[in-house]
Amino acid sequence: MDIEGRAGALFSPTTKIRDKPSSGKRSPNFSVPDTEAGVHDNPTNKSWRMVLTLAYQSLGVVYGDLATSPLYVYKNTFAEDIQHSESNEEIFGVLSFIFWTLTLIPLLKYVFIVLRADDNGEGGTFALYSLLCRHARVGLLPSGQLADEELLGYKKSDCGAEDAGRRGVVCIVRRELERRQVLQRILLVLALIGTCMVIGDGILTPAISVFSAVSGLELSMSKEQHKYVEVPVACVVLICLFALQHYGTHRVGFLFAPIVVTWLLCISIIGVYNIIHWNPHVYQALSPYYMYKFLRKTQRSGWMSLGGILLCITGSEAMFADLGHFSQLSIKIAFSFLVYPSLILAYMGQAAYLSKHHIIESDYRIGFYVSVPEKIRWPVLAIAILAAVVGSQAIITGTFSIIKQCSSLGCFPKVKIIHTSSKVHGQIYIPEINWTLMVLCLAVTIGFRDTKRMGNASGLAVITVMLVTTCLMSLVIVLCWHKSIILAVCFILFFGTIEALYFSASLIKFLEGAWVPIVLSLIFMAIMCIWHYGTIKKYEFDVQNKVSINWLLQLGPNLGIVRVKGIGLIHTDLISGIPAIFSHFVTNLPAFHQVLVFLCIKSVPVPYVRPEERFLVGRVGPKEYRMYRCIVRYGYRDFHKDDIEFEKDLVCSIAEFIRSDHSATPKGNTPELEKEEKMSVVRSGIRFQEEDENVDDKPGPSGSREIQSPLIGPEKKKKKKVRFVVPESSKIDAATREEMRELMEAREAGMAFILGHSYVKSKSGSGLFRRFIINFAYDFLRRNSRGPSYAVSIPHASTLEVGMVYHV
Repeated sequence: MDIEGRAGALFSPTTKIRDKPSSGKRSPNFSVPDTEAGVHDNPTNKSWRMVLTLAYQSLGVVYGDLATSPLYVYKNTFAEDIQHSESNEEIFGVLSFIFWTLTLIPLLKYVFIVLRADDNGEGGTFALYSLLCRHARVGLLPSGQLADEELLGYKKSDCGAEDAGRRGVVCIVRRELERRQVLQRILLVLALIGTCMVIGDGILTPAISVFSAVSGLELSMSKEQHKYVEVPVACVVLICLFALQHYGTHRVGFLFAPIVVTWLLCISIIGVYNIIHWNPHVYQALSPYYMYKFLRKTQRSGWMSLGGILLCITGSEAMFADLGHFSQLSIKIAFSFLVYPSLILAYMGQAAYLSKHHIIESDYRIGFYVSVPEKIRWPVLAIAILAAVVGSQAIITGTFSIIKQCSSLGCFPKVKIIHTSSKVHGQIYIPEINWTLMVLCLAVTIGFRDTKRMGNASGLAVITVMLVTTCLMSLVIVLCWHKSIILAVCFILFFGTIEALYFSASLIKFLEGAWVPIVLSLIFMAIMCIWHYGTIKKYEFDVQNKVSINWLLQLGPNLGIVRVKGIGLIHTDLISGIPAIFSHFVTNLPAFHQVLVFLCIKSVPVPYVRPEERFLVGRVGPKEYRMYRCIVRYGYRDFHKDDIEFEKDLVCSIAEFIRSDHSATPKGNTPELEKEEKMSVVRSGIRFQEEDENVDDKPGPSGSREIQSPLIGPEKKKKKKVRFVVPESSKIDAATREEMRELMEAREAGMAFILGHSYVKSKSGSGLFRRFIINFAYDFLRRNSRGPSYAVSIPHASTLEVGMVYHV
C-alpha cells in the first residue's frame, strides 16, 4: 500500500516502561478506585486510625438526614391521628415504637446484614441488582459478552462448592430467572422503582429537613408573623443550597462532619437533661409492652400514626447507598457508637418532657423545639438549620450519583455530568437534574407549607426503597451467598412484615401528601422505561442490519474506495459485526481513512473496571485492511472524563494489540482465520509521545529511528511528531513495524470522529401506543440527551455525523 504520511520516530527502545496505560495520567472516561478515588480494601486490613477517620467522615456524608429526624417525628406522629393524653400511653407507646424501629431496621437489618451485600465495595439498589445480574443472567443490557465475566471485579461464586441440596435450590432459582423474561423484567422494574423513590426522596428530604429546622421560629414570634416568615426563609435556604451545587462540596465538605457531630452531641445532651429533669423513669417505655398498650388504646388511629413514626428511620438507606465512599466497619462504628445512642437519647428526652407537659398550645402542637430549654433555643436553631443543610446536601449528591448509574446502565438519557473535584472521588454535578430538583422542592415547600403532608410524602418514599431492598436481598441471600432458601424466606417475612405495616400506614394517606412520591416515581419510571425500551429496540435494529464480513471481503483491501490519511473513529453500539452506518457512509461517499476503528463504549455490571482491563481490541477483516474494533468497558460507577488522553490511550491500545497479535499469530495463518474477530484484553506496555517538532531538527538519538516525510509547503515550519516507546525486550518483525508505522502516520494526519445520528421511527402497521412511545416520547428524549461522553470535547471540524432512520 503506497501511502505518503508524515511519521516521527518509529521506535525508541527503553527500559523505563511501566505496565500501565500512562504515567500518572488517566483516560477521559475513566475513574478507578485507587489511592485518590477510595480503595475498597477489606476494613480489617486498615489501621484503626484509618477506620476511625472514615467513621468520623461518614457522619457528615451518611448520617445528616437520619440525625435530623428528631426535628419532625413527634410532630408528625401527633399531627391528627392521635392525641397526647395525661395517661402518657400514647407518648410512651410512640417512644417504644421508635426505639424498636431504630433497633430492627437500621441497626439489625442494615448494619449487620445488608451492608455485607456490597458489590466490590459499592452499595445501593443498583449494587444489589448488579450482583444478581452477574450470578444469574438476568441483566437486560444487550451488549453483554463472555469476556466481561473475566474482569477482576466480576466475582462470581460457583454453586458447585455447596452441598447438593443447597446447590439444587440455587440452580432452580437461577434457572427460573434466566428462563423467564417476565421475571427479569419484574426484577428490573423493582430496581427502577427503588431508584425512582430515591430520586423522589431527593426532592422531599431537603424540603422537610429545612422546613422543620426553620419551624423553630414559631416559638419566638406570633402566629401572624410566623406564617409569613417560615416559608420564605425555608425557600431562601433551599435556593442557596441548590445554587451552590455547581461549586461542589470539596471546599466546605470538611465542615460537614463537625456540624453533624455537634448536632448529635447537642440533641444527646438535651435528651439527657430532659430525662433527668422531667422523668427519669422514661426508660421503662422501651419495653415492647407499651407498643401493645398503644395499639390497644388507639386502634386504627394508632395504626395510621405509624406513618409519622416511620420518619425516625429516614436516611437509613444512605448507610448502604454511600458504602462505596467508606468501609463497612467505619459505617458500623459511626452508627453503633454515636448515631444510634444519640437518637435514642434525643427521643427519650422529648418523651420525658412531653410526659410532664400535657397542655401545649395547639398552634405549635408537639415539636422538637418545645423540649429545648429556652436559653439555648436560638443556638440550637442555628445548628439545626446547618445540620438540615448537610443532610439535604448528602441526598442531593446521592441523587446525582444514582442518575449517573442509571444512565450508565442504559436506563436514563445521557445528561451533562460535571466533576466538581479532580481529587475527591464521586463528587459530580448534573445541571439539568439540579435545577429540576430545586423547582420541585420549592413547589413541595410552597404547596404543602407544613411538615405533616411533607412527612407523609417522604415516609412513603423511604419505606418503598426499604421494601425493594428487602426483596432484592432475599434473592442475594440465595443466589449470591448460597444460603438456605428458608433463611431468605425468614428474612423477607420478618423485615418485610414490619416494612409492609409502615407502608400501609403511609399509603392510606395518599390524599394527604403521599401522592407526591407516587406521581414523581411514575414520571421518572416512565422516562426510564421509555429510554430503556427505545435503546433496546435501536440495538436490535443494529444487530439485524449489520453488514456481514463477506461483504467487506468482496471490496478488497482498499474497500473499493479511496483511502485517505488519518484515523476514522466510528462510534457504534455493536460489539461484533460491521454497523450499517459504515455501509451507508461508503455507499454515499466513496472515501475513507487509512485506519478505521469501530469504537464501542459499553457499561458492564460491575462498579469499576481496572485500566488494564478497560480495552478489548480485535481486527475486522484481514490485516491489510487496517480495520480494528475497540470495545471500551466502564463500570456503573466509573466516571467518564472528557480528556485528550482518551485518544492517546486508544491509539496505544491498538499499537499494543498489533505488537502482541503479530507475536501470537502462528505462521501459515490462512485468510479464513483472519476473517474471525478475536478480541483480546490489551494491557498496554507501549507509551505514546506526541510533540511539536521543527522540521530542521537533527535526527534523533541512536536509540530511535525517525521516518520523516517531505514538507507539504514552504510555509510549513512544524509538524506533529509521534513516537511509540516500547519495551527494549520486544521483538518486532518487519510486518509489525510497517503496520505500526501506518498507525503513526494516520495519527499524525489527524483523527476524525464519525457519529451516527439516528432517527428512530416505529414500523408501519405499529399500534397507536407504540407509535406514541417511539415517534414522540423516545424521540423527544433522544433529541434532548447528550452524545457519547468522549465526543464532548471533540472539535466540530473533526466530527462527522451520518444520519440514518431506524424503523423499529
